[in-house]
Amino acid sequence: MHKHLARIVGLVAFVGAALFAPVRAADPAYQKVGEIHIGGPGAFDYLAVDPAAKRLYVTHGTEIVVIDTATDKIVGTIADTPRVHGIAIAPGGRGFTSNGGENKVSIVDLKTLQTLSKVDTEANPDAILYEPKQKEIYALNHTGKSVTVIDVASGKATATIPLSGVAETGQADPQLGRVFVNIEDKDAVDVIDVATHKVTATWPVAPASSPTGMAIDTANHRVFVGGGKVMVMLDAKSGKVIANAPICTGTDATFFDPDRKMAFSSCSDGNITAVKVNGDTLAVAQTIATTRGARTMTLDPSTHRIYTAAQNFQPPDPNAPPPARGARGRGPAPIADSFHVLIYALK
Repeated sequence: MHKHLARIVGLVAFVGAALFAPVRAADPAYQKVGEIHIGGPGAFDYLAVDPAAKRLYVTHGTEIVVIDTATDKIVGTIADTPRVHGIAIAPGGRGFTSNGGENKVSIVDLKTLQTLSKVDTEANPDAILYEPKQKEIYALNHTGKSVTVIDVASGKATATIPLSGVAETGQADPQLGRVFVNIEDKDAVDVIDVATHKVTATWPVAPASSPTGMAIDTANHRVFVGGGKVMVMLDAKSGKVIANAPICTGTDATFFDPDRKMAFSSCSDGNITAVKVNGDTLAVAQTIATTRGARTMTLDPSTHRIYTAAQNFQPPDPNAPPPARGARGRGPAPIADSFHVLIYALK
């Protein structure tokens, strides 16, 4: 074939291939797919999902709102939980709520949503979790700087574990026989032996600081801690910080999706940072825009949906005088009856 003709034929073939090549779809991203209006004031803290029962539990001042995740409808409330922070769900249909306003844990029948009894704790029980190896509840006493351990079967407190500082969120690794607790004022994690109920180590989490949110990958024994503007991944066996990634500002919750190998930190600046976990590396995959004040979240591992709670605020008044020098602005006022849950899913 003539040299020039061969070049023309080759060019036509290249263009044709480009025109008819399949177009690769963009990678899926998390988008808002729903909103559930709850109403009332915006006092809230942790959210929790029970995937098997298709229930979402949203702490709300002195009650916990219960939502059917199949219909996104409110189906009831758990009452008499003063300044409630969280709920832990144990086998057998029992829920355990951390009532910071009365230094107690409520034991709740999750079928009837009625309180069966209450257990005394130390000061301000905050986050709360179920430890499956010993079948115990760990109520993390924030200002009490301790853990109250409750036996699920008897409903009785069996131990009080002193911590090295102010307690935030915790997670359990039953295979290792450990519970990990964020120590906010020490920039560290306390490691508890579940058999002896003793702190056996304290691990620094730098470059994270003031750690709040925590998630765990029990299959690979990795702990994810969010604090400051950084998420770190620790080796749950050695405590070594393996990797870190930048996150949003004002984080208060961290979750891990084992199927999608994604870790998430939610922040009061109105964002959730999604971080891809690839072996021993972390990389930011997406910044999910939420709304101001939506600092806590939960993740349903069965549907991969993310739930976060927030309230709406009045728009700023353009005619308002500027604050006096040195005065601390309080920001826009919340809108009454605006408390709600936002839902995000991969699309």
